[in-house]
Amino acid sequence: MFSSVIDVLDVIVEDGANSEQKGQACALLALIQSFEFAFDLHLMERLLALTNDLSQALQRKDQDIINAIGLVKISKQRLQEMRDSGWESLLIEVSSFCEKNNINVPKMDDKFVDKGRSRRNSQNVTNLHHYQVESFFTIVDMQLQELNNRFTETNSELLLCIACLNPKDSFAAFDKQKLIRLAQFYPYEFSRVQIAILEDQLETYIFDMRSDNRFPNFQGIGDLSKTLVETRKNVLYPLVFLLVKLALILPVATASVERVFSAMNLVKTRLRNRLGDIFLNDCLVTYIEREIFDSIDNEKIIQGYQNMKSRREQL
Repeated sequence: MFSSVIDVLDVIVEDGANSEQKGQACALLALIQSFEFAFDLHLMERLLALTNDLSQALQRKDQDIINAIGLVKISKQRLQEMRDSGWESLLIEVSSFCEKNNINVPKMDDKFVDKGRSRRNSQNVTNLHHYQVESFFTIVDMQLQELNNRFTETNSELLLCIACLNPKDSFAAFDKQKLIRLAQFYPYEFSRVQIAILEDQLETYIFDMRSDNRFPNFQGIGDLSKTLVETRKNVLYPLVFLLVKLALILPVATASVERVFSAMNLVKTRLRNRLGDIFLNDCLVTYIEREIFDSIDNEKIIQGYQNMKSRREQL
């Protein structure tokens, strides 16, 4: 792939449509045929490979919280291991790649010179210090810090407690003590007296759920909450239902929230900066839930619009 990109850029340098295009291709050639570019490329490849399974798990709709938290711990451990003992193997890999592609490999003991700066104004550090400390250690530490900020011990414990509400496999994840701990995370919602009541209510609740045929093998807490309301068991177990509501309100799938904000940047562009809130909301719904809308026949949408238009004219 790398050699193919080089070949294409060489062709553009020779046969580009204009001088500007040739100049851009020449600048790109110089950039990607540098040791720094190769180093950054291989470093990012390793980091993305380490966190890929975690990223995929967090984006699944049928999210397995317990396994996702386990992947968080594994990702932290592997990143720390990479920081402690991954430098030598990375340097060997990058150097081998550069030799195969005729890219100059700088001596690590030489003084590092930043492109665009003269040697006189450059920092007095070696290539080894720049690539190992300022690049390798810094980027890996940033990844570790990001995981630690997003998944603190408290957050991880909270997610594991929420997982105990999962009705999958006949409430196999149910754990009374962890659900009581979940209630303790919300002191304004659960008083000490209510927590004591909740302890007895949970025992009755789980026995009822496992013996009631109206509660099949649900796949998520959302399905459980709907059936609790339909069977009016939310009235029988108000404290348990409050836990369910809190679990649904808590934005566990942060990736879904981030996708919404990403969609806003795509929908509300500079040319659409006057979109009203209602129309923007409609556009976001159709964009985010496009899989559902793709399954709807266009003729039904057109017919629905015509029916709505005719009713408005009648009014």
